[in-house]
Amino acid sequence: MIRAAAWNLAAAIALGAFGAHGLKGRISEQGMEWFKTGHSYHMWVAVAWLAVALVAPAKLPHKRFGGLILAGTFFFSGSLYTMAVTDIRVLGAITPIGGVIWIGTFLWLGTILGRRVEDDHA
Repeated sequence: MIRAAAWNLAAAIALGAFGAHGLKGRISEQGMEWFKTGHSYHMWVAVAWLAVALVAPAKLPHKRFGGLILAGTFFFSGSLYTMAVTDIRVLGAITPIGGVIWIGTFLWLGTILGRRVEDDHA
């Protein structure tokens, strides 16, 4: 999980650099805003994923957590990145799916880790 989180973080950094330097002046202002939004969420979720990977107990279902984070990233950030460079606005309908996946995943994570902490202190 640490490797996957680190690779995802590296991808977020590379895409941020691409957006800042490779897309500047090549896409619309609205496209740049979509790209920046996708990138911002991508970066924060990648950082959170790495933090979880570093501190989560071994019993955490790492593969499911990582898979859900990647799915959320694909739907949320991926749709915004693609919409930014293609101006295919219908992709905006996909974006909330990723957000819901991320929210659900972190709520699930909080529930699992909260129960483990409570069990450890019982």
